[in-house]
Amino acid sequence: MKAQKQHIIPKMAYNKMTINKEVIYMLKPLGDRVVVKMCEAEETTKSGIILSSGSKEKPQIAEVIAVGPGGKVDGETVEMQVKKGDKVVLNKYAGTEIKYEGEDYIIVRQSDILALAE
Repeated sequence: MKAQKQHIIPKMAYNKMTINKEVIYMLKPLGDRVVVKMCEAEETTKSGIILSSGSKEKPQIAEVIAVGPGGKVDGETVEMQVKKGDKVVLNKYAGTEIKYEGEDYIIVRQSDILALAE
């Protein structure tokens, strides 16, 4: 059986925060990258039919958790257009999926974000 490749997050990419004397590390994306958490897929259709897990579509709407600083990327200046808390529409198969402190996140480039969902 083939071992699955795990993504290891280097300590340098963490941002340290203290709450109630407890140290919490937060993801801090670099360059034009954005950390998002996918919104839950619909459990039922508009007509009330309950969907099985196999028939649900992969959700494309996510919430922005953290935003990189932007700056020079591939020789061009990139200004970040999203901010923490925004709901965004993503390219369906974009980004790198990671598991961090028991939660699933995706790190995408800003160019993989198609639109803001308001």
